[in-house]
Amino acid sequence: MTFSLEGLRRWPDVEAPDLVATDAADRLLLDESAAARTGAGDGELVVIGDGYGALTLGAASDGGRGIRVHQDPLTGERALAANAERFGLGDAFVSLPLSPELVRGARVVLMRLPRSLDALRDIARLIAAHAAPDVVVFAGGRVKHMTLAMNDVLRESFARLDVTHARQKSRVLVARGPHDGRDPAPVRVTHDGIVVCAFGGAFAGASIDIGTRFLLEQLPPLPDGSAIDLACGTGVVATALALRHPSLHVLACDQSAAAVASARATTEANGVADRVEVVRDDMLGAQPDASATFIALNPPFHSGSAVHEGIAPRMFAEAARVLRQGGELWAVWNSGLHYRPALERAVGPTRQVARNAKFTVTASTRR
Repeated sequence: MTFSLEGLRRWPDVEAPDLVATDAADRLLLDESAAARTGAGDGELVVIGDGYGALTLGAASDGGRGIRVHQDPLTGERALAANAERFGLGDAFVSLPLSPELVRGARVVLMRLPRSLDALRDIARLIAAHAAPDVVVFAGGRVKHMTLAMNDVLRESFARLDVTHARQKSRVLVARGPHDGRDPAPVRVTHDGIVVCAFGGAFAGASIDIGTRFLLEQLPPLPDGSAIDLACGTGVVATALALRHPSLHVLACDQSAAAVASARATTEANGVADRVEVVRDDMLGAQPDASATFIALNPPFHSGSAVHEGIAPRMFAEAARVLRQGGELWAVWNSGLHYRPALERAVGPTRQVARNAKFTVTASTRR
């Protein structure tokens, strides 16, 4: 099949799988980097933050090989793999963690700008520490999501920063002259006896968001056995459960690589890493049916930069699949989202445990 950006598809999830998975920022990044990519050898091109494969496969269709790729969401990785298979480009790239191996010796980096300045700082410092001295970084995005603070963050690690003309409401920042690089390290903050660790890009950073705080106040005593922290973020709920119940084994899962790295650091900092298993998974895809008795969930309601109310119902359905009959899903959600009917349909009888001015905590029993 001949490669075409219009032929890319998203991973089949709540983000509209039939829509084309590319935009004007991807096209502009490929155009602005074309000359630099021509001069890069095999293994010297890195792509970071590629949504569903447009940058990676666009570069591969131009002859790029040995492309190293990092995508924070697991669904992005799977979409890239599926799109690459469709176009016969699966041997052109390798997916890697955000680590020195990702960028070591790189001469060209294509990057979609992350929303988080802390995530951008982690990436910029990593490139500056391990890429080639003549590396050129092309960092682009939609103008409406870009801020001048992003320029300042890049200038912390690069001597020169150029800004392209806008095209179709997109723009690219071009950084050269790496300096003062370092490997990412999590921020550590103690809240109510729990050390929270967060790499750049983890939701709520090293704080505990108010929804999670409210859920923690309501969680019931649990018997010996196991529990699941679904969409674990920095691992606060999983860690709290392990600290409260010394005989409990907890599975913490999230599709974000930054969240998983943060959660592992949090469990280690609190001395419960031997009882909390942290995995990167799409929902609970790796867990068998009817295998759990307790799941805690603070569902996200954003997909990228957009509010998306379709994420939580899919999580409720996944929890229902994994719960044994009589098992419970304890969830906290913004009261204005009115999730209780969806919980009743997907899981079973649902009771309100607590409610304050903003959040509701419910317990749903698997029918």
